[in-house]
Amino acid sequence: MAKHMKVVLTDNQRTRLEKFTNNGVRSTHIVKRATVILELDTANGRKASSRIAISNKVNLSVTAISDIKKDWFAIGDLDTFLQRKKRETPPVETKITGDVQAHIIALACTPPPEGCQRWTLQLLANKSVELKFVDSISDVSVGTVLKKINFSLTGTNIGVFRLNKVQNL
Repeated sequence: MAKHMKVVLTDNQRTRLEKFTNNGVRSTHIVKRATVILELDTANGRKASSRIAISNKVNLSVTAISDIKKDWFAIGDLDTFLQRKKRETPPVETKITGDVQAHIIALACTPPPEGCQRWTLQLLANKSVELKFVDSISDVSVGTVLKKINFSLTGTNIGVFRLNKVQNL
């Protein structure tokens, strides 16, 4: 569809895009989109630059340039085109909620399993899954949970918070 259509900007649109690309602090992504549309403009007898020339100028692939052109025709509004698209779905939710963190910390405070001298990150991860705190968790994630609260599995007081030494005045 957009491959055979030509970008024809009004004088007002062209002026706004030129100002947009030359003035202010903006996202590089959006500035590149505006530059591509300016380069594809055929209004007032201008000849559109080739996709390869545009690709070299703005450091984008030819496919990306085609996608930007499709977006231009799909959106149709300059203000909307010059804004980042809002996410429709939130990012992946974190598995480790405050409740899970509390369970892991409480588990680390208990005596280690039979045959073990102390808790390891892998043991805590396996036990957390076994006790159904989470569906799955890595030892690195367990380490991150414990590190956030300065919890030490190898300190002198195993299973309790490390006490900061306070200087006597």
